[in-house]
Amino acid sequence: MTRTVVVGAGQLGPVRREDSRDSVVERLIVLVEEGASQGCQLVVFPELALTSFFPRWAIEDPRELDAWFETEMPGPATKALFDVAAERGVGFCLGYAELTPDGHRYNSQILVERDGSVVGIFRKVHLPGHEEIEPWRPFQHLERRYFEPGPDGFGVWRSFGGVVGMMICNDRRWPETYRVMGLQGAELILCGYNTPRHYPPDPSQDPLQGFHNALVMQSGAYQNGTWVVGVAKGGTEEGVEMLAESCIIAPSGQIVAAAATAGDELVVASCDLDRCAHYKETLFDFERYRMIEHYGLITSRRGAIAPDPPEETS
Repeated sequence: MTRTVVVGAGQLGPVRREDSRDSVVERLIVLVEEGASQGCQLVVFPELALTSFFPRWAIEDPRELDAWFETEMPGPATKALFDVAAERGVGFCLGYAELTPDGHRYNSQILVERDGSVVGIFRKVHLPGHEEIEPWRPFQHLERRYFEPGPDGFGVWRSFGGVVGMMICNDRRWPETYRVMGLQGAELILCGYNTPRHYPPDPSQDPLQGFHNALVMQSGAYQNGTWVVGVAKGGTEEGVEMLAESCIIAPSGQIVAAAATAGDELVVASCDLDRCAHYKETLFDFERYRMIEHYGLITSRRGAIAPDPPEETS
């Protein structure tokens, strides 16, 4: 008997700065209801799904900054999402800004089972952007100012009939992200993202945003024999054009379902978790083929160091 989970990628269109949590949750509930009607057992939402992407602004007032964060999950606004999802028997994965009781700020993602129980929380590890305000930019990317890197790394959880991992946005660009979860047997990796189409430090990369987005997730899926679900917030949000292109990727690296719009949309695929074995037990049989004695630099060196140039001879 195959282990199949029907997954919906719950893409969102823009969320305005003035939009309330309640109004966004109403949109999420619509996607959960649509997912239930299509047989989804799990709906995955984007990074920082409850608000506009606030790291694009310089926020100096601590009280104003606090207002973007959730201090409990479920909270007053998100309880309705938990209730509807549990009533419909649909689990979900939700990205949000988390302020912990002891004052830590994380870019987080929560995984919730079909009965409404919390499976686990992942905190983003690879924080992009910059710490200080850079006036030359058309918009800021102050994730490194507003968040701490997640302290727990890349765990996995037994849920939805398989082994599930999570990552957020920039985490998807780093091969170590997938490999660490692959070494724990991950069969389904869930990723929410908010990616501007314009990259101010190097605009030559702008036309390649969609290509790079698919490239890293497809290669991560294939090289680790796992399903990958990438879910965006797309459209033009507060004047910034965001990459949409949500997709569901098989362990073969093939995209099996993809968004057709840049707005609120549910992308659905039936994910056979047993299909992972076709790769985990052949080309990517880690126990048989990995040569860990040659990988030491991956964890012993942070930055790249090229060999010394050859000495000049007279």
